[in-house]
Amino acid sequence: MNKPDNTNKRVFVSGCYDLLHSGHVAFFKEASQYGDLYVGLGSDTTIAELKGRETINSEQERLYMVKSIRYVTDAFVNSGSGVMDFEEDLKKLHPDVFVVNEDGYSPTKKALCEELGIELKVLERIPEAGLPARSTTAIRGSNSCQLPYRIDLAGTWIDQPYVNKFHPGWALTLSLEPVIEYNERCGMSTSTRNAAKKIWPHQLPLIKPVKLAEMLFHYENIPGSEFVSGAQDAIGICVPELSRHYYDKEYWPLKIESINDEAILSWLEDHLFMTLLWPRPDGLDLLKTTSITTENVRKLTQAADHAWEAIQQRDLQGFATAFSASFKAQTTLFPAMINPEIEKVIDSYSNQALAWKLAGAGGGGYLILLAETQPPGTMRIKIRRKETGL
Repeated sequence: MNKPDNTNKRVFVSGCYDLLHSGHVAFFKEASQYGDLYVGLGSDTTIAELKGRETINSEQERLYMVKSIRYVTDAFVNSGSGVMDFEEDLKKLHPDVFVVNEDGYSPTKKALCEELGIELKVLERIPEAGLPARSTTAIRGSNSCQLPYRIDLAGTWIDQPYVNKFHPGWALTLSLEPVIEYNERCGMSTSTRNAAKKIWPHQLPLIKPVKLAEMLFHYENIPGSEFVSGAQDAIGICVPELSRHYYDKEYWPLKIESINDEAILSWLEDHLFMTLLWPRPDGLDLLKTTSITTENVRKLTQAADHAWEAIQQRDLQGFATAFSASFKAQTTLFPAMINPEIEKVIDSYSNQALAWKLAGAGGGGYLILLAETQPPGTMRIKIRRKETGL
């Protein structure tokens, strides 16, 4: 088979590329097979906003290193900000191909490429032959923050007394390994995780998980706080595996239960996927318009009960029904969680997924998909298992 003629074709990739490693070089090498490669770098300011941390290497250092790689034709610092900081640069360059990894794909990027007539290629993270898999998160992990993240599967908002006073019920959370640095303001409990960093900068101490969660909850919510962060954030970060917590007219749950069956956890990893939307807009007020009634809260709690039962039975269709019911109940209680832009993205996955919901409170962030098989361009999750002896 003859190699396709990519003469004069331009290829674009964009990212942080901090702590440059073999995985980045392998990505550049593969992307350059489609034509002359141009690299857009996120500015120091953009990365601090999206990742909640400062870069190790400044944008000038990163630009120098990326330009030195033989597969790269040219590189520059993106002129914009946010997840789509490269948009204006992409329009000016107008490449033939835009290449992303699975964790860099988003429906917004796909829509922009379709608008501009640019081909979007999504690559798997495959290391060069003979080299180990690399990621900036893993490299930074030896002496940087390896605190977990969390996603909520059902019962979102039930941990707030202004909701659970109408009807008690359970919230379901999964604690996730930090296999990537999830973006700030994207429903991954990053504000609570940032509070945890102040107590435990690198990793959780070997203390009973529920005790850790209680410590974190009280640390984040000092007396007199105007807003109280829900306990499900602290529990989701500190309590490994799949857990559910029961709320009744209180901020802290009356009981916490966990599932540590490996067959169930692996089953969840095989059917739950995520895709990036965009950070939750600044100033979004989810409490401005609500419909918090006994009947609506009851529907939220019933969906959580059904989800827990279906997960234990590994009943995918039953879980999908409960997953959808939970999301519908959440958006009924808090309509501002959803908007036409999010609905458009959901519609694009309607033939690939069985059910979906937003991570966290909504308005943006990550979309969680429940599917038979992994939809193209989506990310897998890694559930955190319990430490031996705890």
